This record gives sequence, structure tokens and C-alpha cells, in this order.
Amino acid sequence: MDSRTATAESPETSGLLDTARSLAEAARGRALATERERRLPVETIADLKASGLARILQPARCGGLELDFHAHLDAVEEVSRGCGSTGWCLGVFHIDSWLAGLFARDVQDDIYGADPDALVAAVLDPRGTARRHGDGYVLEGLWPFASGSEHADWAILGARIPDSDGGAGDEACFAVPIADVTLHDDWHVAGLRGTGSCSLGGEAISVPAHRILRFRDAALGRSPGSNLHRSDLYRAPLVPCLALALCAPAVGVAGGAIADFADHVSDRTDRHRRGAAEIESPLTHQAVATAAASVDTARALLRRAADDVHEAAGRRGRMTKKTRARVRMDCAYAVRLCRDAIDELFLACGGAGLAERNPVQRAWRDVYAMSQHALLRFTPDTEIYGRTLLGLDPGTDIL
Repeated sequence: MDSRTATAESPETSGLLDTARSLAEAARGRALATERERRLPVETIADLKASGLARILQPARCGGLELDFHAHLDAVEEVSRGCGSTGWCLGVFHIDSWLAGLFARDVQDDIYGADPDALVAAVLDPRGTARRHGDGYVLEGLWPFASGSEHADWAILGARIPDSDGGAGDEACFAVPIADVTLHDDWHVAGLRGTGSCSLGGEAISVPAHRILRFRDAALGRSPGSNLHRSDLYRAPLVPCLALALCAPAVGVAGGAIADFADHVSDRTDRHRRGAAEIESPLTHQAVATAAASVDTARALLRRAADDVHEAAGRRGRMTKKTRARVRMDCAYAVRLCRDAIDELFLACGGAGLAERNPVQRAWRDVYAMSQHALLRFTPDTEIYGRTLLGLDPGTDIL
């Protein structure tokens, strides 16, 4: 069963989507092993690289496909239908390669010069501290939730740069080889178990001066890499792009749950209804219809957000605070809708939904984990958007 509405596919992306559908089936077959290992299997990483799917937002000058956020949403949704952890990591690899494209030319060459298939993990929250030292910086800190880091070649890490008086100073992110940081095997969680979102740490990490990206420049579409590429995508504002890139896995997981639920009820009977077939139950019909409508609505919201991002990129990153707040709200609401959809299906499964062999319970756990991301938490994002609608300051600079 497929709840997706038809969308136009260009010749450039149709082949990628066929590949994504095939990879989704392979990822589905590895889903239990992915959860057990708490990271993507090496076979899955090999598939992502060989297929070209990991390069969708990677700059062409770095060996990437340099497509747009619609291609990103489509491909990640497809893969996530098979395995939420795989789809989440693919989306993270996409946005982190886009982020690498915002750095200066030398940094992009550092990352991709020897290997266009290099993967990047990132934690942009400024959990670290960077201090000037000679011609560069010394970086230290602990960065949790680094999805896909166990397969990454580089890390992009956020840090504060105190001023000379020890004040707050500036905030930026720094590109470092993954070999320069310590990976802490601390990813023991209920949802998105297979993403390997371990913490990265380090002390006295030496970073050359050119491997810096200041948040204020990226937020306004004025990064060092903004004029290096054919596409204006790398002039899009930072935070709306980051939020949007986290949402497609929820749509894919929910769509996959609808199909799994249909399989689940296809041959079941309800002894409390005199052995009637569950697939003939009005409650079943209502649950699947409501879930499908929620997923379709979420998809539409994300496509509008992608259009907003592309329009801003064409205006060299200019996006009003109200639109920034709405994009963030659209992203959080889309994930909430997908969560509600899977809630309907999980509850409709009854006790059988708790079985580990039932993929609906995995989808339920995964989408709740997604909704806990700081950029996708529904209640704070409603406050931010509501304030802007009333003409007030949004109450945050993370827009």
C-alpha cells in the first residue's frame, strides 16, 4: 500500500529515486541488524556511496550532484520507508555535505580532494571552545548526537571563540579530520538506534585558520563558499536548511508504517468482533485514512519550506524573520503530523504492535526520537512562530 501523492520527477532525479527504492528494500532487510549494531552496517554505507545517493547536496566541484532540497526530500523519504536510521543518516550526510560547501575552497579541497565519497558528520551546537593559537585555533569540547560519525571521514564542530577579555565573543564551526577527535561509544537509546549518533570529544585539537565557518555569515547566506558553485543553493540561510534536512525521514518512516500496517491487518481477525476480518473494520479504515492524510499534509508542508529556501537562496540568503519562523514551524509540524500518523497505526495494531517483528513499533520509536531534535520540538517552535505572527520578537536568534 502506498499513500504517496504523485510528484513530478525530472529525468535527472527519476533514476536516483529508483535507486533509492532499491536501497530502501536492502535497508529494510538489514533493519534489525542496524538496530542491534547501533550503527549503519558497512554494506549500507557502501550502497549509499556506490549509488550516488549520498552526493545529492554535495557541490559539483567536489564531485557531488549539486541538486536541490526537493531531490533531497524525495530520496531520503524513499530510503526511510525501509529503515528510519538509514534515512536519518542519509539526510544528515546530505546536509553536512551542503555545509561543507559553505566553507572556503581550501577546506572543500581538504575534505573531498582525495576522496569525493568522503562523508561528513556535524554537531553545530557550540558545545566546544576555540582559542586562537599561532596561525590557527585550538579546539576542545564534547559534541553529542553526531549521527553517522562512525562512518565519517571529517567532522564539523561548533564552538565559541571567547574574546580577549574572556567574554562570549563569536561562534563558529570548524572542520577537522575525524581522526583528530575521540568517538565515545555512548549511543544507547530507544529510537533511531542504528544512527550511531555517538558523542565526539577532544582536547587541544589543532585547526588551521582557514577551516572556520562563522555562524553569522552562514545564517545570512554570506559564507566563504557562497560564490564558488554553479547553484545558488549554497547562499541559502543556514538554520532553515538545517531544519528542513531533518524532516524527510519522518515522512518516509510514516509512509512505510502505513504499508506495514496494511500488511499487518491483511489476514487478521478480531475475536472481540466475532472473528470479523480486521481489514473490514471501520476503525481500521479510519486509522489508515487519517494516517495517510497526515503524511500527505506533512509532505506538502516540507515542499513549501523547500520552495522558501530556494527562493531565499536566489535572493542571496535574504529571508524575513517571519518566514524563517514559519519554515521552522512547518518542519516541526510536519514531523508532529507523522508522529500522530504512526500513533494511530501503532494503537490500531493492539498488543501485536509491541512485537519486535512488527516494524510499526520501530517506526513509532524512530519518529518519537526525530521529534525530540532541538530544531523540531513542536512546543518551542509554536511559541517562536506565534510571537512573529503577533509582531513580537521571536525570542531566539536560531532562525
